[in-house]
Amino acid sequence: MPHHRTETIGGVAEPVIRIDHNGPLTGEIRVPGAKNSVLKLMAATVLADGEFLLSNVPAIVDVEIMSQLLRSLGSIVEPVDSDSLLIRHEGDMSTEVPSELAGQLRASINLLGPLVARFGRIQIALPGGDDFGLRPIDMHISGLEAMGATCHFAGGVLTVHASRLKGANIRFSFPSVGATENLVMAAIFADGETTIDGAAREPEVVDLCRFLVAMGAHIEGIGESTLRITGVPRGALNSASHRVVPDRIQAATYVASVAVAGGEIDMIDAQRGDMEMFLRRCTEMGLEFTELVGTGLRVASSGRLTAVDVQTLPYPGVATDYKPLVIAMLSVANGSAVVTENLYPGRFKYVDELIALGANITMHEHHAEITGLPRLSGTEVTAHDIRAGAALVVAGLAADGVTTISGVGHIDRGYDDLVGRLRGIGAGIRRD
Repeated sequence: MPHHRTETIGGVAEPVIRIDHNGPLTGEIRVPGAKNSVLKLMAATVLADGEFLLSNVPAIVDVEIMSQLLRSLGSIVEPVDSDSLLIRHEGDMSTEVPSELAGQLRASINLLGPLVARFGRIQIALPGGDDFGLRPIDMHISGLEAMGATCHFAGGVLTVHASRLKGANIRFSFPSVGATENLVMAAIFADGETTIDGAAREPEVVDLCRFLVAMGAHIEGIGESTLRITGVPRGALNSASHRVVPDRIQAATYVASVAVAGGEIDMIDAQRGDMEMFLRRCTEMGLEFTELVGTGLRVASSGRLTAVDVQTLPYPGVATDYKPLVIAMLSVANGSAVVTENLYPGRFKYVDELIALGANITMHEHHAEITGLPRLSGTEVTAHDIRAGAALVVAGLAADGVTTISGVGHIDRGYDDLVGRLRGIGAGIRRD
């Protein structure tokens, strides 16, 4: 019987993930709904009264935190079944976002656009979430100010007032996902037309825009770098039902797992078109992909990976969230490669943990140079954020011996039963 190990923090036992087998993976995994979409969809419901039914909702901690946030504002949020959520709004809501909840969730900032649009005000502490450097919200604020809002920041709290927003021409210097989403929602009730040039094009942005259109919003250019939003009167939106887009980052995690452990799996609901550039790099590394009849993707790995250089870029480039997975894959690839982070230079904190597992990685500012080894070696490591945690799970599948990962609460924030899904395809992984 394997021993159970836990980390004790403040007298409370914290779970760990233990990986002690890495043979070929086979079988089928269903890819759940996207964390980076569902939280924004939940925020968007604030724009209208009525009942909203969201399906394909992942069972993750961040959904529960956002549910608590909405309830604190006056919404009714109820699970319908294992992957559906009913949200109901009945008139006026509080516009003061509780700091203790906002501090736990970066996506709380996505309440900025809808609350200001509908109620003309918000008071919110700058949100927390993963620890990989400051993500300023300057683009959110400058966009709202261009639309006529007054923004004041003091003591860590942002207060925004706007009795009525007006259409504006907004040009981004960088395609920020969060700013795109917030300003689209802010523009829904603005007088006239708002254009956003340099808008983010991620599948999750597209998912939000389609939901808003189903509610009655007027948005043109969905999926393109210029969005045009024509304002409608407050009260003109209706409630709607929506199926959350599948999570391309979770799908990529299962691709990376097969890449290092070998085998062949079918990923039900995986959307090839949402991760094309990542899959192209994986194909160059030696993986084989086949589209499934219906919806999904088969991934097969029959030998050691080949090292290829990768750089992160805004969508449709390789997403920064894929990068920890890519570095874990390259740690056991044949040859050397350089991974360049062009978006968030601070997101390399997990590299020391991979090195503890034996990975040969040298850092040069925002470049990681990786020379692959045949295998890594299991040891005790710590997850510092969601994607780093997933990368350590992948590295554990590429390691001989036992790998024990603490800090798994981070993984729970973004992954719907990662351990159970990997166990289902043959990984020797457990949660203790």
